[in-house]
Amino acid sequence: MNHPDRPLVWLHGEIKTPPFSAAARIEAGLLLRRLQRGETLPMPHARPMPVIGPRCHELRINDADGTWRIIYRLDHDAVIIGEVFRKKTPATPGPVIDTCKRRFEAYDR
Repeated sequence: MNHPDRPLVWLHGEIKTPPFSAAARIEAGLLLRRLQRGETLPMPHARPMPVIGPRCHELRINDADGTWRIIYRLDHDAVIIGEVFRKKTPATPGPVIDTCKRRFEAYDR
């Protein structure tokens, strides 16, 4: 049985050139498309982010000028994008985690 792709729901952020390079934008698009089709992406492409909430993950995009992260949640009917940001430290910044929690909670209401 063929299942329809899940839509992307953007709560915040975008992927465009610039600041993403064209190659990084294409990579992000391909990975998001795989998520829409129902794939679960393993490391190094994605990692779970249970600190944000259930079904939340961090998509990892390496670019020539830095590393990008896309925080998303996999719902049964959509891929919810909570944040897109340039990663500058090894740990995900606390304000990003808090903001994503608030955005996903607001979306659920």
